[in-house]
Amino acid sequence: MTLELWTVSGAPSPWRVTLGMAFKGLDYDVNLLSAAQKEHKSDAYLAINPRGTVPTVSKGDLTLNQSVAILAWLDREYPDTPLFGETPEDAGRIWQRTMQVFDYLPAATSGVLSPIFFEGAEEATDDLIAASERLRSELGHLTSILIDAPFLSGDRPGAADAVASPHVRLLQRAMETKPTIMQALGLPSLTTISTEIAGWVERIEALPNVAKTFPPHWAEAA
Repeated sequence: MTLELWTVSGAPSPWRVTLGMAFKGLDYDVNLLSAAQKEHKSDAYLAINPRGTVPTVSKGDLTLNQSVAILAWLDREYPDTPLFGETPEDAGRIWQRTMQVFDYLPAATSGVLSPIFFEGAEEATDDLIAASERLRSELGHLTSILIDAPFLSGDRPGAADAVASPHVRLLQRAMETKPTIMQALGLPSLTTISTEIAGWVERIEALPNVAKTFPPHWAEAA
């Protein structure tokens, strides 16, 4: 049976799922929805996911949404190369890190990136400066893990990496495409902020099939 994914280009939540699939070496079919045309709110899609959110994954009669739940299901459905570790101790540690990332990093990155990407912010206002300080604090938590391990999940990439990577990569995208405002906020490059995080990004992106997960519109803009 075919594994099928519904996504929106650049949305972090489905990106987590595609990374989990990449780490496991899974094949899947993609249904790319246009957020600009509100295809995720169309009757056809609402019949699949009444919340009108992405991601949605289906296989046979099973349909799931919510990215972390999908990662957990992937581990049961495709147990090779587990995203949550081999042992109970691994599972507890990786789940803890995954949920800490889930609870804190998205809000911290959004506080900086949403005004810049969606509101056209070009000046380092007091609010944006405060948001950048919160983001650097969250990045500090990631750095403290990566000092001792190559990946957030340990010796190999797993769920914590799949959840964190899209948000860090979107931050890097802002550094590349909006350098003036990012420099003004003290966020000029990943290497400047954390060599550990910069190295982690390079290790993630060197893995097989990870390049396939990048937002399609990035290639169109190149």
